[in-house]
Amino acid sequence: MLQRILTNGVIAGLIVGVPMVLLTLTLGEAAPSGALGMAIGYTTMLVALSVIFLAIKHQRDVVNGGVIKFLPAFLMGLGISAVAGVLYVLAWEASLVVSGMDFGALYAEHLVEAAKARGATEAEIAAEIAKAEEFAKMYANPFFRMPITFTEILPVGLIVSLISALLLRNSRFMPARARAA
Repeated sequence: MLQRILTNGVIAGLIVGVPMVLLTLTLGEAAPSGALGMAIGYTTMLVALSVIFLAIKHQRDVVNGGVIKFLPAFLMGLGISAVAGVLYVLAWEASLVVSGMDFGALYAEHLVEAAKARGATEAEIAAEIAKAEEFAKMYANPFFRMPITFTEILPVGLIVSLISALLLRNSRFMPARARAA
């Protein structure tokens, strides 16, 4: 099962990481941000982590003879999520290095602009600037940035693992088809 976790985790990590690197390299700071960027990112994560469902189904139908309990299925999904998450973090770090983008500063600038757009007072804008500068400073530290990046994909993996394990523990849900001889 460990080999299946690693293999499927790498596949999911590549599915989510390669487009991110390519978008960052080709578009740089012009890459989609805000709601559109989040929609693209989380959709890509969901597509990538659908590998979890397929891996658990294969484990149930082929390896276990049509039966899998909730906990082993869930743990398998979490393992795949963890491997994919590590590759996601590495892809983001590579994107930042190769593109030279200062995401922390860009995000801090976005926070200040959002405060101005909603009509914040001068005092609120000053507080937002201080908060944004502190964020940019912390985000420059990879020991802060990498766990933050990992927590972007982790909830998606947790949800996909939970739903997959709940569905596939029932051997009548999408049973394996008998092979024709």
